[in-house]
Amino acid sequence: MKSKLLATITIMICLNSCSKLPFEKDMASTDPLVNFEYLWDQVDQKYAYFTLKNIDWDSIKRDYQPLISKDMAQDSLFSVLGSMLNELKDDHTNLISPFNISRYNVSIKGDDNMEYRIVQKHYLREQEYTTGGFKHGFMADNTIGYLRYSSFADNVTNYHMAYILNRYRDTKGIVIDIRENGGGNITNISKILSFFTAEKKLVMYNRTRNGRGRDDFGPYEPYHIEPSGSIHTYTKPVVVLIDRSSYSASTFFALASKAMDNFTLVGDKTGGGGGLPNGGQLPNGWRYRFSISQSYDLDKINYSEEGVEPEHYITLDWSDLTRDEILDFAISYLTN
Repeated sequence: MKSKLLATITIMICLNSCSKLPFEKDMASTDPLVNFEYLWDQVDQKYAYFTLKNIDWDSIKRDYQPLISKDMAQDSLFSVLGSMLNELKDDHTNLISPFNISRYNVSIKGDDNMEYRIVQKHYLREQEYTTGGFKHGFMADNTIGYLRYSSFADNVTNYHMAYILNRYRDTKGIVIDIRENGGGNITNISKILSFFTAEKKLVMYNRTRNGRGRDDFGPYEPYHIEPSGSIHTYTKPVVVLIDRSSYSASTFFALASKAMDNFTLVGDKTGGGGGLPNGGQLPNGWRYRFSISQSYDLDKINYSEEGVEPEHYITLDWSDLTRDEILDFAISYLTN
């Protein structure tokens, strides 16, 4: 249920924000091999996507363990451990030390499909509003509303949504642009979508790894969008713009949008990140995190980790910096 999922998310956020976690004295160690074994085993017990990504974690251990030596420098150890984690090809996976952070940057794997200055100058005519984390304005002779939400880390309130949707209440449709949105607080998904439905909607399922077996998962947990009940609820057509840099919470948002009756996805497929991250601390004090859950569409099909597909694939033509072809398609779709 939604409340259970949100409680799980809250716990994960708290764990990921801790700078230090207590260890028993017999666990504290700077020995490189001890830390290697500990990290490999934690991933082995909890990572959620071995089967989906066809990852041979045992083979990876055989490849990386010979690179560990008792007297190796801290920087060298970090390089080996970080490289091993990057074999997961998961941007929710990090190793965090006082001197560096390892990451697998999925956003650079796809084409660049967003330049906000084009939108500002040629579509909003430099008449944008800023409300909370949203940049917004009228387009197409005031017939279309445009909402740019660049980070799910930006707080969303009922006031923000009510103000924005009241402003665009007479439009034919709204564009929500989450291109290059790298994610943030997943609870903002339901806050936003609750203003676009008049009834409770089942939009996805989630399962969490819960056993030593690499395919051991708990039950499917349904995720619903509850209507806000606001008089400013918007049920006209909505187009969501996505690309390969739409990651994590943006992928969840895109997956949920597929289940919304009045929503259409346009652009490139999202960057993935369809699992909730969690982690802990190595014996030497370094922290780590990786994905421990999977998300599914209404048919209980798991594809969001690899990216949610749009209904309409459109790319940006960089030879003309006065047009945004993805936005042009959205406007045409909503007006016609």
